[in-house]
Amino acid sequence: MTEEQKSSGVEETFISHLVELRNRIMKASIAIIVIFLCLMPWSANIYDFLAAPMLNALPHGSKMIATGVITPFLIPVKVTLLVAFVIALPWVLYQLWAFIAPGLYAHEKKLIAPLVVSSSVLFITGVAFCYYLVFGVIFHFINKVAPTSISVTPDIDNYFDFVMTMFIAFGMTFEVPIVVIVLVRMGLVSLEKLKSIRPYVIVGAFVVAAIVTPPDIMSQMLLAVPLCLLYEIGLLVAPLFVKATQAPVDAEETI
Repeated sequence: MTEEQKSSGVEETFISHLVELRNRIMKASIAIIVIFLCLMPWSANIYDFLAAPMLNALPHGSKMIATGVITPFLIPVKVTLLVAFVIALPWVLYQLWAFIAPGLYAHEKKLIAPLVVSSSVLFITGVAFCYYLVFGVIFHFINKVAPTSISVTPDIDNYFDFVMTMFIAFGMTFEVPIVVIVLVRMGLVSLEKLKSIRPYVIVGAFVVAAIVTPPDIMSQMLLAVPLCLLYEIGLLVAPLFVKATQAPVDAEETI
């Protein structure tokens, strides 16, 4: 085979991969759009659900305000789009899996599939933990310490930004076990090294919590403590996961 033929074959393979990637992205995007359009009639109800933790902490009859002309329409649309993405997440992950699976070895598939599923579950769990527990604590604290001369009327745009920041922070916090497992499995960091830096992880957890959450100790504890516990869970699970996903050659060398 000539160099020109080899180059042509590589180019065709690259183009076929791009076409396959485009098709997978299209299928994932169509699913999100279809779900979004189905949910749009209930976009106001979806936003009301998101705003419930704040409104429940405010005096009875309180409402939020919108300072922008199109904000009352735009924010519920953004929230609905995010909900549509979460609902379509299994299908999106399946498209990702279908794209990369043909190029993986059997032992690599054993590693990727559980990580994709568990990381999705953990992220959603972190978001739910934030919504059902953390928001109640934060908003009630803010309402209690606010002077009686101040009328608390949150802007829905600022509220949306705050909620998204908190969702991402807690969602990523619950991904800590996955990060530990991947680092150990890829051989980037040894398990012993991760155990030895435990004190620094604890300090780092509280520093991150102090930056992300409001300046009250309870909110910081609600982020830092789960982060530390999830780090410990990652240290416990990593050896079991690594052993179960070893390549055949690695397993023979271990024996």
